[in-house]
Amino acid sequence: MNYRNLQNRKSMHGRIVQELGMQIVSGRFAPGQRLPPEPTLCEAYGVSRPVLREATRVLVAKGLVVSKPRVGSVVRPREEWHMLDPDVLYWTVNSIPEGAFFQSLMTVRQIIEPAAAALAAISGSEEDVARIRTAYARMERARTAAELLEPDLEFHRAIMAATHNDMLAYIGNMLSLALSESIKLTSRHPNTHALSLPRHKAILTAIEHHDALAARQASVVQLDNARADANTILGGAALEPERPVRG
Repeated sequence: MNYRNLQNRKSMHGRIVQELGMQIVSGRFAPGQRLPPEPTLCEAYGVSRPVLREATRVLVAKGLVVSKPRVGSVVRPREEWHMLDPDVLYWTVNSIPEGAFFQSLMTVRQIIEPAAAALAAISGSEEDVARIRTAYARMERARTAAELLEPDLEFHRAIMAATHNDMLAYIGNMLSLALSESIKLTSRHPNTHALSLPRHKAILTAIEHHDALAARQASVVQLDNARADANTILGGAALEPERPVRG
């Protein structure tokens, strides 16, 4: 196979993965439903079975489908999808309403980030605190919402790393794409810079003083305000906090 054919093979492989992935995540193929048979998909994409099977293996690895002998590829239940996989997350972001995605993400952040900030205040070394402080200083120097994005992401990643919990650090890295979309949404608020800095400063100050309770509370306040900012932008009651179920 020459180089051009190899490139075409890779290009088609990626296209098949993306198109089938988007159709699964968007509900075009529902959980429990079989994907079209191999001959049908091969004809539709103009590829050989090996190329199609390479693409199918990627979808299997992302938890979206399971391949069964004499049955084919079947969409797995949504709770079994690898939602933090960057591709699955990207497809999700682009297939559901913006407000619905933001609410789902905020619920996750409100569960994880205050606890992580508290743990960082206890476990963070001077090097960890310096990393958080540097990220905040870069946030201060940002002149536009676009310039604010990367240091804001780094601020939150640095807090996760400062917990010295490998799983939390991994979750923080995997959530970067989702967090980026969240920050882009709230940055549409006209006063995003002025509003964002003091909220993050409060978290930094608490971690610098190794005050776990204050760090937790500052994170809660920052997230509550982020939700309120998004509510202002989208004007949606759908962004109200999810209420606990009372037993």
